[in-house]
Amino acid sequence: MHVLESFRLDGRLALVTGSSAGIGLAIARALGQAGAAVVLNGRDAARLADAAQALRAEGLTVHERGFDVTQRAAVEAGVEAIERELGPLAILVNNAGMQRRAPFQDFAPADWEQLLRTNLDSAFHVGQVVARCMIPRGRGRIINICSVMSEVGRPGIAPYTASKGALKMLTKGMAIDLGPLGLTVNGIGPGYFKTELNRALVDDAAFSGWLVGRTPSRRWGELDDLAGAAVFLASDAAAFVNGHILYVDGGVTASL
Repeated sequence: MHVLESFRLDGRLALVTGSSAGIGLAIARALGQAGAAVVLNGRDAARLADAAQALRAEGLTVHERGFDVTQRAAVEAGVEAIERELGPLAILVNNAGMQRRAPFQDFAPADWEQLLRTNLDSAFHVGQVVARCMIPRGRGRIINICSVMSEVGRPGIAPYTASKGALKMLTKGMAIDLGPLGLTVNGIGPGYFKTELNRALVDDAAFSGWLVGRTPSRRWGELDDLAGAAVFLASDAAAFVNGHILYVDGGVTASL
């Protein structure tokens, strides 16, 4: 196989959770451009339909499945329907996530529980259900979207940091258990990207100036910066990459 062909995803079906916008949509687009058929997932049916329409307009093969990835029964029903109606899943990207900001001492318990359900529980539930489908086939790629906050912290986001640190270690544990069964499980750790989730920070001139000065690449991340990492980890080019977190952060985690 020519090395460039090893990055192709033709004939493979990929599920990307939380993919109606932002990082999830960008990754879904990248996988589709590499040849995969992509299943978009989200809870807002209108936004999901708009995202699917946009990708189809680009000539990509796209399906929509709206189910709540924090609810086990919904996950089981949703994945079963995908496998029955669309075919076997070869790629899973656990991207669903959220952010809540407040000092630790003021953080509401209900917000803690919601954040952990969304950022961590969803990866466990969807990852386990999809892995059980992949295991009999002896192959599969699972990618968990971690964060630079899997490694470092910032004021006012202790629960988010806890969730992403736990997701990093869940990724490693999944790789250890599923590797002998033919699956690989890796993570992508985005740095600071221009997304809806970070809109307040992007619009904060003082923070944005600090961040650019703090980042060796001297800029915010753009969503297209994640495309190559996602395709690589989903492809045969990464066949011997397992339990790894690939930080796409412009060097933030390398610099004090």
